[in-house]
Amino acid sequence: MRLAGIARIQQASRRLLGKFNSKALILLYHRIQDLPSDTHLISVTPQHFDEHLQVLRRYATVIRLQKLVDVLRDGTLPRRSVVITFDDGYADNLHNGRTLLERQDVPATMFVTTGYIGQDREFWWDDLERLLLQPGTLPETLQLRVNGSTVEWKLGEAACYSLDDYLRHRRWNIGRKDEPGMRQHLYRSLYQLLCPLPESMRRKALDHLLAWSGAQPEARDTHRPLSVEELKRLADGDLIEIGAHTVTHPVLSSISIDAQYAEINGSKLQLEEIVGRQVTAFAYPYGSPIRSDYTKDTVAAVREAGFACACSYLAAPVGTNADLFQLSRAAVRDCDGDEFAHKVRTWFDD
Repeated sequence: MRLAGIARIQQASRRLLGKFNSKALILLYHRIQDLPSDTHLISVTPQHFDEHLQVLRRYATVIRLQKLVDVLRDGTLPRRSVVITFDDGYADNLHNGRTLLERQDVPATMFVTTGYIGQDREFWWDDLERLLLQPGTLPETLQLRVNGSTVEWKLGEAACYSLDDYLRHRRWNIGRKDEPGMRQHLYRSLYQLLCPLPESMRRKALDHLLAWSGAQPEARDTHRPLSVEELKRLADGDLIEIGAHTVTHPVLSSISIDAQYAEINGSKLQLEEIVGRQVTAFAYPYGSPIRSDYTKDTVAAVREAGFACACSYLAAPVGTNADLFQLSRAAVRDCDGDEFAHKVRTWFDD
């Protein structure tokens, strides 16, 4: 990190001390991995994550999520309070994330999707990326039956996706408006189609895609979920708090309230059995109140399941009057320490 950048951060931090005191910031990470392509912009490289932790150690007070909940109830926020969280439960949360957190002695909460623990399959969005956006040849026509309707796509020349094609487009991500080729169009279309489905329907569709592509179920070492033993190692000691993130990572508002409760309570019980301690924090999958990824009934189900707090996904600081079951979090994209420091200042200042 450049020394001039550190000096600028230090000056700006001093100016904002008064504003920081009444706000906390919950950061949302997913992965700590150096990937050649990152379709959903959810991975931060280990080098950059280490820089982020250095910035936070210098200019913020990193506290545990439970500490934040306690002070929001009846206490005073420590100066420039920041909470670090992770979603999903990738194996790199242990091998890269925890390693760096330990080095800087910084606590974090990691929300785990229990249905993927120890599976020889990737998270469904990664499965889709592996099938469609990696080099290889696919059949020229795809027909997929979902919800009683059949949808068809013609791949044409994109049926053959060369290494050069992959290298040319590997920086594409689903947040961009452009689609440089049919492979990207197909990925976006299928992601949008599969995302709101219940797990049974989504898994059936993915199994059909595997058979259509001629690929086998597998989990790349760079993309695999935690194993049971890795989760136990992740939870060992006091540095990492384990939180629940449902069983199958559905859009909770798209399924029945009974199914929501099963996802919410089921993940809590499974995690408590594995890690041998109470799980009191929950994170809504996708988690946007603006997109209505969850509802007031979902919040009630989280309360009923016995959680003490729940995190959403909204890039805003947490004030002293925050709803403990809709704590906003700011997603962190891959960037160096200078840019990260600027983003933190912006989030606090808004």
